[in-house]
Amino acid sequence: MGVLNVTPDSFSDGGRWASTDAAVAHALDLRLQGADLIDVGGESTRPGAGRVAPAEEQSRVIPVIAELARQGLMVSVDTLNANTAVAAAAAGAQIINDVSGGLADPRMASVAARSGLTYVAMHWRAHAPKMDDLAVYGDVVADVRAELSARVDALTAAGLRREKIVLDPGLGFSKLPQHNWRLLAHLSEFADLGFPVMVGASRKRFLAGVLPADAGVLERDLPTAVVSVLAAQAGAWAVRVHDVAATRAALNVLALADSARMGP
Repeated sequence: MGVLNVTPDSFSDGGRWASTDAAVAHALDLRLQGADLIDVGGESTRPGAGRVAPAEEQSRVIPVIAELARQGLMVSVDTLNANTAVAAAAAGAQIINDVSGGLADPRMASVAARSGLTYVAMHWRAHAPKMDDLAVYGDVVADVRAELSARVDALTAAGLRREKIVLDPGLGFSKLPQHNWRLLAHLSEFADLGFPVMVGASRKRFLAGVLPADAGVLERDLPTAVVSVLAAQAGAWAVRVHDVAATRAALNVLALADSARMGP
């Protein structure tokens, strides 16, 4: 899943793809680099980010989604807002990627159910200004599993079919570095819940811990690619990344190594 931030304030590439033309061109580049799916977002969820009015969010993402769908790309919309999800579905999006798992907008579960689209429910505890205050767990793996299971119950109660649900453990959202690494080490336990699992580690703060202190955000692409391989080995359905080319190359290495193990 290639990340396409149509925002002025995303933490790693804010403003670079803010115009429709630039966003579409970048998405086409991501497809050439090996992205299977383009995730279009119009509201930053970085730590401390402010909210964006749904009308503004839609003005950013809907023209991009419509053009990408017209050109045959598979598109997801990264949104917390039910109204934006409705507009994105009408424009041709095939997946709703909701980092709140339906908690930010009480209409989202029923909207997702009526849309018939695949719905990615991420583990989430609060909006960006408050999320770091809630990074408190007994056992982070057990707690996140339990909270995601509760979201599944709420989503299915609203009419969403189980086969349309994808789960995301929410790396970086109300998580300290040690929480993120433990979740990564136990990803297979999330696959055991019986749903596809998406992993979004790309360029996040906890990856800075494996780099020199003066490393920039873009230098997190190499550890992102390594994490993507670990996620694939644990059975992840998708990885959400900014640098598609590096992750595609890393996954190709894994695929060839796996093929060689099975061959003569």
